[in-house]
Amino acid sequence: MSRLAEFRKLEQQLTAQLAELESMKSDSGLKKEIEFESKLRALLGEYSYSLRDVVNLLDPQVGRRASGTQPKPITRKARQVKVFKNPNTGEIVQTKGGNHKTLKEWKATYGADTVESWLAK
Repeated sequence: MSRLAEFRKLEQQLTAQLAELESMKSDSGLKKEIEFESKLRALLGEYSYSLRDVVNLLDPQVGRRASGTQPKPITRKARQVKVFKNPNTGEIVQTKGGNHKTLKEWKATYGADTVESWLAK
């Protein structure tokens, strides 16, 4: 995109945003919110209160929920030990997962379904 085209695109966006800003300035709801905020801030300054003080005054539980004790992290259930016995060699493997070196070798040699059938019950 050329610099001139980029300039014109940005100029159009600025014009649209200025039009939106002017329409918001005439919005009565926005005027009420601005007036409320200015009066609230003046009142807070008059009594030397912060917004946090007002929130704690109106809802004391909010502060405890936000800065209170951290919830316990969710822990996983411990994996069960699986015992596989190779009927060909009589070798026994105990593992909690499928990442055991010997178990992987067996699965490569005999097939995963066959090795799973060797699971001791």
